[in-house]
Amino acid sequence: MTPMNKTYPAAELAGRILLAAMFLLAGLNKISGYAGTVGYMASVGVPGALLPAVIALEVFGALAIIVGFQTRIVALVLAGFTVAAAALFHANFADPIQMILFLKNVSIAGGFLLLAANGPGRFSLDARRNG
Repeated sequence: MTPMNKTYPAAELAGRILLAAMFLLAGLNKISGYAGTVGYMASVGVPGALLPAVIALEVFGALAIIVGFQTRIVALVLAGFTVAAAALFHANFADPIQMILFLKNVSIAGGFLLLAANGPGRFSLDARRNG
């Protein structure tokens, strides 16, 4: 293993943590701001009844990515969720801020697709389970 390759497992772990942190915090914030989030969802035509599922996906999906559990599947699900959220909440391209938020979501989805394609790396529960 070359010196550069020795840093890969730590970089993979850091990448998973950084990619998932936003979803973990967003899910937890939705719990404390439940009523406001239901109102925001309703403003774009998304039923507020979906909020518990959104919170569960964000919190448990983020934790799964962080620890590297069922990483490829969870990454694919979060990629789809992130693209759907971009289309529903940030599709007003006349507003430059919304366009940036849309592109941020698409970029995050790209990160999840890379994670799905390449796996979580050595420091993960998936790697432990697979030997």
